[in-house]
Amino acid sequence: MTRRLPVDPIAEAKRQWLAHGWDDAADGMTVVTSVIRAHQLLMASIDRALKPFDLSFSRFEMLRLLAFTREERMPMASAIARLQVHPTSVTNTVDRLVRDGLLAREPHPTDGRAALLVLSDAGRRRVDEATAALNVVFADLGLDDDDATALVRIIARFRKGAGDFADPAPVPEPL
Repeated sequence: MTRRLPVDPIAEAKRQWLAHGWDDAADGMTVVTSVIRAHQLLMASIDRALKPFDLSFSRFEMLRLLAFTREERMPMASAIARLQVHPTSVTNTVDRLVRDGLLAREPHPTDGRAALLVLSDAGRRRVDEATAALNVVFADLGLDDDDATALVRIIARFRKGAGDFADPAPVPEPL
C-alpha cells in the first residue's frame, strides 16, 4: 500500500483546471479521475482477495456466471453478452480456465458453430472459495449503507444514459 498523500491530488487537479480557465470541464475531469482512482483501489482489494485462488477478476466473473446458471453451462455467445467485454477477452479468459481444468468447452447441441462453456467440479469449488473471500471485501468497502445505495443509483443512471442497459419493457395487462 502506498503512503497517504498530504493533499488530495484530484482536488489539486481540479484547482489547476479552474486556474487554467477550464471551468466547464473541471467537474467532469474530477468525476472521471475520481471514478478511475476508486476503480484502482477496489481492484487492488479484489486482486489481493483472489490471489490465493490464482484468479483474476475476469476469470472469477466467468466462473461465477456459470455457477449461477441452473446447469452450470451456457453458450459462449451468452457469456460474452452478459459479461459485457470484448469477445477476444472472453476467449482468452476461457482458454486459461480450460487449461487450468476449471471449465470445459463442449459442442453446442443444436448449433455446430457454437460452443457451450461448462463449469467443472474443480471450477465450482474454486469459485465458491473465491466468492467467500471476495464477500469479505464486498461486506466492508468503507461506505455506509446509504452512501453505497446512493453511489450505485448514481452510477446506474450514468450507465443507463450511456446506453449500457434499458429498463425492461412493461408487462402487458392480462386480457
